[in-house]
Parts: sequence; structure tokens; C-alpha cells
Amino acid sequence: MPTVMSLLLHPERRRPTPPPERVDLRRVILLGIIAWSVVLVAMSVLALVGQQTGPAVAVCLAGIALGGVGLLWARRHRDDPVD
Repeated sequence: MPTVMSLLLHPERRRPTPPPERVDLRRVILLGIIAWSVVLVAMSVLALVGQQTGPAVAVCLAGIALGGVGLLWARRHRDDPVD
């Protein structure tokens, strides 16, 4: 087995990197949006009972908004080839 130093000095001895996996990013992003939405509901319930949840609600809303941006990006780049 080659040492790390020999692989750094001679990169041609390394095994080729495997091809990237094709993943449906829409599912991953939607799962994240759902998770942020669940936490937002929980924070809203806590706010109704009198707990201070302002920053947590803002973070949840930011997560949902960024997920929406991610969905738009994934839709636009759906057919891009994988290098």
C-alpha cells in the first residue's frame, strides 16, 4: 500500500476518482424546507405560550427562503451535465 507522501509526490499512482452520483436535488431541498417548516411551527407554538422565539423564527424563515432559492436553482440547472 502506497504511503500518503508517495501519493502526494506521484499523483499518477492514485486510483481514478469515481464518477459523481446523480442525485435529485429537488427532493433533498424539499426535505430541508419541510424540516424548517416543522421547526417554524414548533417555534410558533412556543411563541403562543409566551416564550421568546424571535431569532429562532427568523432563522426558520431564512431557511425556508433559501430552500426556495435552491429549488429555483435546481430547476434552472436540472439538465446540466455532470463533469
